Amino acid sequence: MTTLDRDETRAPAVPPRPVVAGRPLPLRAAVPMAVAAGLALLVAFPPYGLWPLAPVGVALLAAAAHRRRLRAGAGLGFLTGVALFAPLLAWTNLHTGYLPWVLLSLLQAGYLALLGAATAWVSPLADRSRWAWPALTGLLWVGQEALRDRTPFGGFPWGRLAFSQDSSPLLRLAALGGAPLVTFAAALIGGLLVTAAWRGVTAARETPPGGAPARRWLPMAVPAAAAVALGAAGLLVPVASAGSGAPVTVAIVQGNVPRLGLDFNAQRQAVLNNHVDATLELAARVAAGAQRQPDLVVWPENSSDIDPLRNPTAGARIAQAADTVRAPILVGAVLLGPGPGEVRNAGILWRPGTGADLSQLYTKRHPVPFAEYVPLREVARKVSKQVDLIRNDFVPGSTPGVVRVGPAVLGDVICFEVAYDEVVRDTVTGGAQLLVVQTNNATFDVAEARQQLAMVRLRAVEHGRPALMASTVGVSGFVAPDGRVSDATGFNTREVVVREMRLDDGRTLATRLGWWPELALAGLATAALVGAAVLRRRQRILPG
Repeated sequence: MTTLDRDETRAPAVPPRPVVAGRPLPLRAAVPMAVAAGLALLVAFPPYGLWPLAPVGVALLAAAAHRRRLRAGAGLGFLTGVALFAPLLAWTNLHTGYLPWVLLSLLQAGYLALLGAATAWVSPLADRSRWAWPALTGLLWVGQEALRDRTPFGGFPWGRLAFSQDSSPLLRLAALGGAPLVTFAAALIGGLLVTAAWRGVTAARETPPGGAPARRWLPMAVPAAAAVALGAAGLLVPVASAGSGAPVTVAIVQGNVPRLGLDFNAQRQAVLNNHVDATLELAARVAAGAQRQPDLVVWPENSSDIDPLRNPTAGARIAQAADTVRAPILVGAVLLGPGPGEVRNAGILWRPGTGADLSQLYTKRHPVPFAEYVPLREVARKVSKQVDLIRNDFVPGSTPGVVRVGPAVLGDVICFEVAYDEVVRDTVTGGAQLLVVQTNNATFDVAEARQQLAMVRLRAVEHGRPALMASTVGVSGFVAPDGRVSDATGFNTREVVVREMRLDDGRTLATRLGWWPELALAGLATAALVGAAVLRRRQRILPG
């Protein structure tokens, strides 16, 4: 028997397992796809609110970065990040100039560059199974956000994928695993979409002319159907439409400011007077029987930038408002100290008849770097002398914002703190029955205010709590535990809204689990990166 004969008697080689996609898209297609991904993600957020486009944006970036070298993946992710964050954060340049906006946008885009590189890196894993790609996409998005939410200087969670889903069925998933689970679900749907599209294209190429249509379209039908099913699955998560506890009547006072912009600080007395006068008008309507008596009045952040504990005139005006309306007022105040050159951003309870209750004072725990304090001031001054506009650094508080009013226990968070999972969760585990977000949007615009309200909606569902947002200029409003918004105010207007809300003491699964869902998902993302490294070594695939 010849050598050839012996070879022919051997069992035929088993063909390699087909992959989802073996080659990257041409760069001329990947670049516009990356930009389109950022724009699709952008319009998913308020004020546009086209939430179904968030998974589409995820899918476009995943397809563009798949099977690329690391540098190309990072570049494509960066393009997506710029297309998303530059317009999403445009409100930061309204009154502070272009430099802070540009630097912040580029910094945030850098995290999507890491995401693009990671997507390229795990491509060998994604190629091994039709279901690996969606799962890896979801995990990498959670991992990217976990990093972005914490670094540098405590992170900046604005623009999390979960915050685009405030009107989506996926919002209900927050009750099970908080914002990380909502992000994972939205990104997982994006991964299913790109898998469906890519398998459909592959099947169309491999189906001979005149082949059965089912053979061409069936490969994409299963992941597409899974994407639709997952998108609707949130509707199956039970959430309460109202609290289950005692009723409490709450008034939100949106006093407005004379002029929008950074110079609202120069209008401190006028802003305080606006809130006092609006509260006195509310008291007059209550006395006339035209409005129900509130159990609590909430003023926004910066409603008294004059320290009422040290300025007798400011304290007297707030006392006049509390005594006349016959209800405690949660005042957003700037307090001097504790040291020289230091101030505190605080929510302080002012009771009728007795004045400031210093036992119920919350100091903001997460001041905003380069806006409320300047880290590395000497270095930052070399970049922009505008940092010296911040003369006094806000110092952080050390305890959660649990404020006991009497009829209710409040979970107070101030402004951007609503974006941070642990800051809100600590108030609920501390006993909060009603979430209160005090904010000042006078230096921004209505887009920023609506993006912030979307975060309040997610927090209400996440913890099964009624919630409210009180702003100096809008948007203010009440949020039910299922995320529905009531009595939302206009922007740059003076309004007072009153509503009866039912408190709640229960705990959702998300509240009980705390940070574990994010830890588990981010841990799996890390494991995927390590697994891809092992697979690349075995396949002798060199990193880009």
